Amino acid sequence: MIKVLIVDDSALIRGLLKEVLEQAQDIQVVGAAEDPYQARDLIKRLNPDVLTLDIEMPKMDGLSFLKNLMRLRPMPVVMISTPITLEALEIGAVDFIAKPTINVTENLQRYAHLLHQKVRTAAGARIRAFKELKVEDDSALATLQFKANSVLAIGASTGGTEAIKEVLVRMPENCPPIVITQHIPPVFSTSFAMRMDRTCKINVKEAEHGDKLQPGWAYIAPGDQHLSVVKKAGGLFCQLDSSELVNRHRPAVDVLFNSLVVACPKATVAALLTGMGSDGAQGLLALNQAGAYTIAQDELSSVVWGMPKAAVELNAANEVVRLDKVTAQMLKQAVKVQ
Repeated sequence: MIKVLIVDDSALIRGLLKEVLEQAQDIQVVGAAEDPYQARDLIKRLNPDVLTLDIEMPKMDGLSFLKNLMRLRPMPVVMISTPITLEALEIGAVDFIAKPTINVTENLQRYAHLLHQKVRTAAGARIRAFKELKVEDDSALATLQFKANSVLAIGASTGGTEAIKEVLVRMPENCPPIVITQHIPPVFSTSFAMRMDRTCKINVKEAEHGDKLQPGWAYIAPGDQHLSVVKKAGGLFCQLDSSELVNRHRPAVDVLFNSLVVACPKATVAALLTGMGSDGAQGLLALNQAGAYTIAQDELSSVVWGMPKAAVELNAANEVVRLDKVTAQMLKQAVKVQ
């Protein structure tokens, strides 16, 4: 039984969330708090497995409370709020779901299955104390020369926004082009790309249909659109489409990886990072069998070792790598042979 504590200043929302969550036989709501101070006392007394947390609350906002919580007593948190910010994931929330602002009762019921799934995933997630990411400059990476046609590809889901950040901040300005599929809603993919662009030495953007892949650039799949790479006269280009969900996702990692099997398999280095489910595992296997170099993130550094584990079980990865070593290993495989 997964014990959940609800933190929300609305009595209506607290009641609805309790009703929706307890529709699942393996979830029990052990308490509800209307502000962070009450939540702090209930956490000590009830020892919940998962916290659901709103951002806008009296006495202390949800982000400030989350930061304190992840420093002093790290635990799985699912944000249920409007607005949602990527800062919550940066601080350490496992996942989020947007709180409906209209037809609240009907819409929360509609999201019941998704909410149950996110709470279950959070309960099994690997949680760490919050600390600022510090990356030391690796001058050796900045001097590497890369094969002209090489492409780096990354897929991720739950826990992936911060994992991708850790990979990208280590990339040198002359790195091969990078294509990324992260399971993320449309409203967040743009802000995620902008945040990465501000944070990293390389250029990062939300992919647009027809973008030509360029060294020193990373292209992130827009929420609700599949990203593929196609080979045409003049180089490799981003292709977007809104076709059917793949593995229950759009964008899907398998769509990106399978497109590279056709476009440039032997020039691709692909990494499958933290995430729930198995999206990307079959695509990584196809890339591996077609001559690409493939990497899976290891269990200890993954928030949720679902997607990488599925790839490892298929023998789809050339190697299993700790997150802080993924950048160096990807670049090593793309180095020009002297």
